Amino acid sequence: MANTAEPDRMIGESPAFLQALEAVSKVAPLEKPVLVVGERGTGKELIASRLHFLSNRWDREFLKLNCAAISDTLIESELFGHEAGSFTGASRTHQGRFERASGGTLFLDELASTSGLVQEKLLRVIEYGEFERVGGSKTLRADVRVIAATNEDLPGLAVKGMFRMDLLDRLAFDVITLPPLRERREDILLLAEYFAINMASELGRDFFPGFTDAASKALHVHRWPGNLRELKNVVERAVYRAEPDEPVDEVVLDPFQSPFRPVEGGDAPQAGLQLPLDIKSTIRELEVDLVNRAMATGKFNQRRAAELLGLTYHQFRGYLKKYDDERRREAQDG
Repeated sequence: MANTAEPDRMIGESPAFLQALEAVSKVAPLEKPVLVVGERGTGKELIASRLHFLSNRWDREFLKLNCAAISDTLIESELFGHEAGSFTGASRTHQGRFERASGGTLFLDELASTSGLVQEKLLRVIEYGEFERVGGSKTLRADVRVIAATNEDLPGLAVKGMFRMDLLDRLAFDVITLPPLRERREDILLLAEYFAINMASELGRDFFPGFTDAASKALHVHRWPGNLRELKNVVERAVYRAEPDEPVDEVVLDPFQSPFRPVEGGDAPQAGLQLPLDIKSTIRELEVDLVNRAMATGKFNQRRAAELLGLTYHQFRGYLKKYDDERRREAQDG
C-alpha cells in the first residue's frame, strides 16, 4: 500500500526559509532528481517528504534509506535487491528499494557515505531506469524519482575523487540548500512554541503556559549547531522539567553540563579543535558562545553572567560592547 500520510508540518516565516520552500514548490511537480543540502538537523527529510507530496507521485510509495546506517556489503542489496543464493544467508529473493518504490519516490539520505560501486549503479538507474539484483543477470526497470540529501560538500568531494562527478551532475538537476537555524532567527520562538505545545499535550497537560522572557532570550541567542533537532530536544526537556501551570523559565542547552562530567584524559582539556585553524576567528566564536551561554544561564542578568565567567561587571560589559559594535559594522557592510 502506498504511503499517503501527510508530511510533518514545516513552520517558519524567515526569508531564507520561505525561499527554500518556494524552491521546493517549483521543482516538486517535475520528474527530475533533486539534491537537498544542509547541516545536520535542518530538516532535509521533511523537505524530501514535501517534494514527494507536492508531486504527481503523492499517492504512490515514498521510501527512505539512510545510506550511512547500512554497511557497504548490505547497501547494494537494500537498494537493488538480491537473488536467492547470491550470498551466504540469501535464502530467498529480496526486492530492493528501487523495485518497491517503482512509480513513487526514493529518498536517499547521507548519500556521500556510499561507495564508488554503489554510486556507479545509482547513476545507471537514475539515468536509464535499469538495474540488476545482486547475483542476478536479468535487467529490471524501475520508474523512481530520486531525492538525495547530504550535509557534505559534494562538489568538493567530487574534485578530490571521493564522489562521482557524473552522478553529482545527474543528481543536481536542482539543489535545495536549507538554511541553518542560526540564520532563521525569526523562526526560533515559533518553532519552540510548536514543540512545547506538542510536548505538553504528550504529557497530558491541558495547555502550555509559555516561556518567560529569560527563557525566550536564551532560546533566541543560542547558535543551535544541532538546528531543529537540537531545538526540539531542548524545548521538550524544558517543558517536562517545568511545573505544569507555570511558564518555562529554565532552559538547559547542554544536558551534559555538570561539574562531575567525565572527560577524556582525566583532568586534561578536551581537544575539540583541529589544526589548521584561524585563531582569531576561533577565539572570537568561543568568546561569543561563552558570553551567550553565561547570559542564558544567568537569566540575562549581566552581573550574574560576569560572575559565571570570572569577570568584573565592567570587563563583561566590554565584551558585550565589542561584539555589539562588530555586529553593527557587519550589518552596515552587508
